[in-house]
Amino acid sequence: MFFISPVLIPALFLGPTLLLFFQILSFQQGKILEKLGICNDLTILRVALDGIPPWRDYKLLIKDLTVYEVPLRIYQPKSPPTGKRRGILYFHGGAGTFGSISKQWATPVVGVYRLAPEHPYPGQYFDCLNATLYFMRNLEEYHVDPGLIIISGDSCGANFATVICQILLNDRDLPKVRAQVLLYPGLQGLDFHLPSYQQNASVPLLSQKMVIYFCFRYLNRKPTVWKNVLQNCHVPESMRQKYKNWVSADLIPDEFKIRGYIPPKPASYKPEVHEAVKEILGITFSPLLAEDSIICQLPESYIVTCEFDVLRDDGLLYKKRLEDNGVQVTWYHSENGFHGILAFFGYGIFSFLSGNKIMDSIVNYINSL
Repeated sequence: MFFISPVLIPALFLGPTLLLFFQILSFQQGKILEKLGICNDLTILRVALDGIPPWRDYKLLIKDLTVYEVPLRIYQPKSPPTGKRRGILYFHGGAGTFGSISKQWATPVVGVYRLAPEHPYPGQYFDCLNATLYFMRNLEEYHVDPGLIIISGDSCGANFATVICQILLNDRDLPKVRAQVLLYPGLQGLDFHLPSYQQNASVPLLSQKMVIYFCFRYLNRKPTVWKNVLQNCHVPESMRQKYKNWVSADLIPDEFKIRGYIPPKPASYKPEVHEAVKEILGITFSPLLAEDSIICQLPESYIVTCEFDVLRDDGLLYKKRLEDNGVQVTWYHSENGFHGILAFFGYGIFSFLSGNKIMDSIVNYINSL
């Protein structure tokens, strides 16, 4: 489709060969094999990202079960509880298409949604919601303190976590979420030309074009108008004006424009393009666009952003919206980090120092709650 293009790997990365391997194997070769009719490109994505066997912590009891047709994995310490524990719901990344239940091993509860395009949008949100409702209604069984429920996720999983936290505000019968932990989240489909998109357009593991590609695959649509979406032609002028105080390069601190930013020319709105991808402008895809009346009620938040990540500015903009609405935010910015860096955590020579620092920060934050 459009992945045979130069790949930019910043000099600060400690493992450029590894990143380049995943970039080529997962995306470019996947498209070639799909064109040859050998297999779907997402099959290659999943093989590449699931090919490294996950590490196990033998101090944990691990139980798999299915709730409302959603596969869940429950993690609990083997040691008997001396009191109530924290409960963590974790939604994996992978643009709703190639995350795996076997890749997350460090939390008491992992909610795993069924993948697109086999299970079309918006099924993933309902899966995450059902997993959350099941867990929150059965806290006693898992010795969880109802005042210490944490909802978290990485990449599109952080998007799901954000949406779930917003949805739960309407249910007064459930315990309040203590905190949301969002790791390099993707939170809006309004503007694909923010500074981070320009600066990191060709940086692995997630390029600017790949974001658009995953949007189409996630919605199970043919990417016939991807170039128009890339230019923001899918956004009506009325919507652009409505959200300009929430999604705009003007809201990004100047320190994040030092690496370069050229304001794009105004895009010409094309109704047929909007119709093709209108779902990405909805709140379940773009929770950054939720009203202030929702944002101000959200729980304490922890946000990780990475410098070499097209989604960096989504996290920065959500941080600002939360803070502007009086929500306490703890922010960790990895100056050498890239999108998906935690997928390599715990794999020895394949790990990145920046990823280890991010994980330490997450653990310290959760332990402080």
